[in-house]
Amino acid sequence: MTMNAQGRPTAPGTIESNELATISGDRGLDHEEALIFEIGRDGHCGVDLPTVQISENRLAGMRRKAPIGLPGLSEPEVVRHYVRLSRMNYAIDSGLYPLGSCTMKHNPRLNEKVARFPGFGDLHPLAPQSTTQGALELISELMKWLTTLTGMPAVAMSPKAGAHGELCGLLAIRAAIQARGEKRNRILVPESAHGTNPATAAFAGFVIDEVKGTADGRVDMVELEGKLGPDVAAIMLTNPNTCGLFERDIRHMADATHKAGAYFYCDGANFNAIAGRVRPGDLGIDAMHINLHKTFSTPHGGGGPGAGPVVLSAALAPFAPLPLLVHDDKGFRLIEDREAVPDGAQPFGRMCAFHGQMGMFTRALSYMLSHGRDGVRQASEDAVLSANYILASLKDVMSAPFGDGPCMHEALFDDHFLDGTGVTTLDFAKAMIDEGYHPMTMYFPLVVHGAMLIEPTESESKDSLDRYIHVLRTMALEAKEKKTERFTGAPHLAPRRRLDETAAARKPILRWRKKELPQAAE
Repeated sequence: MTMNAQGRPTAPGTIESNELATISGDRGLDHEEALIFEIGRDGHCGVDLPTVQISENRLAGMRRKAPIGLPGLSEPEVVRHYVRLSRMNYAIDSGLYPLGSCTMKHNPRLNEKVARFPGFGDLHPLAPQSTTQGALELISELMKWLTTLTGMPAVAMSPKAGAHGELCGLLAIRAAIQARGEKRNRILVPESAHGTNPATAAFAGFVIDEVKGTADGRVDMVELEGKLGPDVAAIMLTNPNTCGLFERDIRHMADATHKAGAYFYCDGANFNAIAGRVRPGDLGIDAMHINLHKTFSTPHGGGGPGAGPVVLSAALAPFAPLPLLVHDDKGFRLIEDREAVPDGAQPFGRMCAFHGQMGMFTRALSYMLSHGRDGVRQASEDAVLSANYILASLKDVMSAPFGDGPCMHEALFDDHFLDGTGVTTLDFAKAMIDEGYHPMTMYFPLVVHGAMLIEPTESESKDSLDRYIHVLRTMALEAKEKKTERFTGAPHLAPRRRLDETAAARKPILRWRKKELPQAAE
């Protein structure tokens, strides 16, 4: 079998190449597309510009002396290029996205429309506060929703995303400890926590002490209590944890932590599983970030944008960062300076130049108002139901390390069902692409070997889940029967074949360079 320059097969006859090789390199409406630099030509432009004479001193001697190197294309060519590239991508509008709220779930288009309203979409961060009263009132209303849903008395709105929110919470904890005149430098982090937790704690200057888990995927309470001491500043718990399980001993954990004089930080990335059902404040939590872009609407594929407000307990509320939003007889105001803060406030500083992500705030509040509190609760319940339906439907053919009980909004499988088949987790995930699905989260959490983490979210219908389950069941059974053709080297039907991921990570090519043609011999 031969391959073309783009990694596509050029001859029919095998499972790797069960298609007709075309003259153009395209397959029907699936167009082969080169880089825009490769299809562009020097001297071409999408608009006609008049020839203008510019004097030599017009640009103070800074006039360009060589071509800029940008590709030249007509307007239709530019449009076609990006439309063709978009057809190669997978999105929630194409099908079920098993990475769920961690990356992409369906978000109502209504929220996108509201975020583009005049006064929101064109709002400048340096606009005078007297001209932004509506936007500030929107932020205030969103703060009320967040404190109500979490049972926490205060919220800091400026953090930009999850890890930024973690840093905000830890800096508030550090400020509270300093205000008590104590020195505590150790943070306890369960092995089932998100990886950003220990990274953030280290960045904030703390020493990390890992807490092992039990055989059922939860925190080992005996080890946790044994590690608590006068030098512990806080614990950082992800709940539901990365195994998709709710930490049943969380109240016990909070009581033990507070008894030791430490604070309780909770990673709220999985709030999608409990919003409207459980108030974190009732569980004894002192600080928790909430990913608005995961739980309360904003397409998050591609790594952004995001927002990570941090709710704070009464013990940490005085240390919330600047700016502070207040409402008095002068209207809504942002307090930017320490000297102007209300009595009792001791802000540790500020997280960023401005108050937060207005587009995220607008979408989140639109989501909350359109759903209502009962609707938010139903969304969480439906997300958990969907994940448990997948777990129950597949655990007889795919191995579930914690399948004896229910999960939360994520169904976790490991690679034991592939033992002896010659098929790896990577093979299995890549073969899903040929079936029209994006792979699930792979090799995470790290505490499970060959992990495959599936989060369907609340958005999928039963028919959609049934089709997905049918594909995974069939694939699992074929792997066990050692019908490995579909797995070896997969994907076979994608725009590109499987890449060498090790080489791509170690030797990334991040810049296009024009290939110089060899000089002809004289």
